[in-house]
Amino acid sequence: MINDVVIVGGGIAGLMAAIEAKTHLNKVVVVTKGNLFRSNSSLASGGINAVLDPNDSAGIQSHIKDTIKGCFGLENKNAITYMCNRAPHIIEKLVSYGVEFDKNENGEIAQRSFGGGSSKRTCYVGDKTGAAIMQVLIKKAKSAGVKFMVNTFIMNVTTLENRISGVVALRRSDSSIIVYPAKSVILAGGGYAGLYRGYSTNAQDYSGDMIAIALRAGLNVKDMEFVQFHPTGMAKSTYLVSEAARGEGGYLVNDQNERFVNELETRNVVSFAISKQIEAGRKVYIDLRHLSLEQIETKLPSLYKAAYMQAGIDISKELLEIKPVAHYSMGGIEAKMTKTAIEGLYACGECAVQGVHGANRLGGNSLLDGAVFGELAGQNAHKFAQNREFLPIDYNMVLKDQRLVDWTFDMESTKNFNSMRISMGKTLFNLVGIHRSKESLERAYDYINYLRKETVSLHCMDKGRHNNVELVSILELKNALEVAEAIILSASKREESRGSHNRDDFEKDDLSLKKSILINEQKKGYFKVWYEDNLFHSIIKRIFTNKQRI
Repeated sequence: MINDVVIVGGGIAGLMAAIEAKTHLNKVVVVTKGNLFRSNSSLASGGINAVLDPNDSAGIQSHIKDTIKGCFGLENKNAITYMCNRAPHIIEKLVSYGVEFDKNENGEIAQRSFGGGSSKRTCYVGDKTGAAIMQVLIKKAKSAGVKFMVNTFIMNVTTLENRISGVVALRRSDSSIIVYPAKSVILAGGGYAGLYRGYSTNAQDYSGDMIAIALRAGLNVKDMEFVQFHPTGMAKSTYLVSEAARGEGGYLVNDQNERFVNELETRNVVSFAISKQIEAGRKVYIDLRHLSLEQIETKLPSLYKAAYMQAGIDISKELLEIKPVAHYSMGGIEAKMTKTAIEGLYACGECAVQGVHGANRLGGNSLLDGAVFGELAGQNAHKFAQNREFLPIDYNMVLKDQRLVDWTFDMESTKNFNSMRISMGKTLFNLVGIHRSKESLERAYDYINYLRKETVSLHCMDKGRHNNVELVSILELKNALEVAEAIILSASKREESRGSHNRDDFEKDDLSLKKSILINEQKKGYFKVWYEDNLFHSIIKRIFTNKQRI
């Protein structure tokens, strides 16, 4: 199948990109490795940030200021300014597509408080905002003529002379390797918080596939050490207790009924405070008992049902025990306004770093990031594909992927990939979680490196090629371990505490390290890790170099 634009990922970023890229003259396809309705965007329950009036310059400046503050020094001001200025237009566009945001008594879009925000600017649909937006976007994309290819696992991108030529995919229905030529490609396949399996709000298939693909393509990844731990996951199930619960007035209390933190502080601050309580032997709860039943049923209906079904708790009358869980990854593919270092290849959503989250994301900015930069990526990809011819495919890459699939089927396995995945998640949470240190990171690196070597001996026990679940799980694990190694190396390099990255052996931030860390995989298993020059250092270096030439 030949398409002008191939989009990998069916969340808010991928769908916004598809809608923008599609015209009546071109072919656009969205590729997802699983069910179209199963994305982190659908699970983003709290809301989407925006100042609704595009002429409210003071309000937009406040949004910009809050976002920059939440980045802890690693912001891209131009990208943040673009995002916040674009926000009111995005909300208007979503409404025109059919999203029905909750309204206030005046019939205007209602907005609630969210952590790190200095004012109420989070638009919402009860506590199921992401799902409501996704249903509308899927319908809109289909009506625009966008095609969908589900249950298709992207293995790599193909290039020719640093220009994109297509993608190599595994068709899950029969385990065949398929090549999809394209004039432009958008990577929008989500982040890597799912690596923390058993300790994450993400589904386990959020294994950092896009980042692994980018590393193998020779691209830089950035800010990999920054993983956001959401303060409130259910203690028994890791189900996300949306920030909407605190935005509506919920308290955080310990088992002595003490409030110990400002509930609407940034997520890293709240998560750290909760972890300290738990380490001291206390249990932590979210308390919604002071809210009216009507408010809970209207504003938090999903949580009300989930707490009862999963924990047997009536949140209108009882405390709900919570714990921090891995939720969002700020790191990802280095992108400049969605453009990567490969011509015709774009990245957006959680898998990309545009510079709008830095070291710690504000609640409500993830859906906005996906929508704004998904829209931009679609426009960029459409523009690039116009008046360009398809490039030849490098079938050496295709054959390499085919050999990997055949190898995974051909031999008998002596290892359990599921046990390895669970063990990896536990190791990452315990050693590369809310707290890190030189000693814990070294232990994590040794273990992940060991697991990565062990994956060579992983093979499918089920040799049938029809919808083989084991095959994709093994390929995901290989990707996950590649990404996990990059996380640990980046966390080891940053000898300070900044944002969501807390080093017990370097408890304060270091002004000299107020810059991002980049990683490039020179060859399999060999990473180059370095600090990015900030603008000031680049200017000084250029002046010094020019003086030497004179």
